[in-house]
Amino acid sequence: MNEQLTNQPMKRNVAYKLRIGNVLGGKVILDGERFKHLEIDDKKVVRVNIIANVVDKFLQEGEKKYASLTLDDATGQLRVKLFGEDVEKINKLNQGDTVLVIGLLRIWNNELYVTPEIMKNKEPSYLLVRKLEIESEQPKSIGKEAVAVLKDKIIAMVKEAEKDGGVDIGKMIMELHEPPEVINQEVRKLLEEGMAYEPRPGKLRYLG
Repeated sequence: MNEQLTNQPMKRNVAYKLRIGNVLGGKVILDGERFKHLEIDDKKVVRVNIIANVVDKFLQEGEKKYASLTLDDATGQLRVKLFGEDVEKINKLNQGDTVLVIGLLRIWNNELYVTPEIMKNKEPSYLLVRKLEIESEQPKSIGKEAVAVLKDKIIAMVKEAEKDGGVDIGKMIMELHEPPEVINQEVRKLLEEGMAYEPRPGKLRYLG
């Protein structure tokens, strides 16, 4: 009996199709200090399938080889990290490329990142395809009262962060635990109303 169990292949975790904002908005579950999974709605997420643009590429040569790609799909930013010989996987990927990444979620120093299994160049149009795929599976919005409360929370966070030179939108999405699309929609409204501005992409400051 034990032999049969030993010979059975290990069940592979589903690679959920997600947008980065959904990942940042998930709840991290730890087993001691180790990452166990990410709770997103009723899903326990260990592996992700993401399509995003490469906005930064870092490569460290030498004894301790290390590389990272910063991905952005307009809902937030997430890093892909590679170590040792795996750094060769990003040789043909560059800033500005659109990529499909399938990999395992990890956490270090409170930063969620992805250890990639598969990385492929894609046409930029795939970003829109993924956006529509995800949106078709999600509730379209939250109630008006909830939106009003959310807007107040966003304004309070932006004001509070002024002493630190602004708030990171990705961090905001992580802390608020509301649909990333709704948060980004409210952020856009603040920008249009002139209550806030972006000193650089992904950073929000208060204008009042």
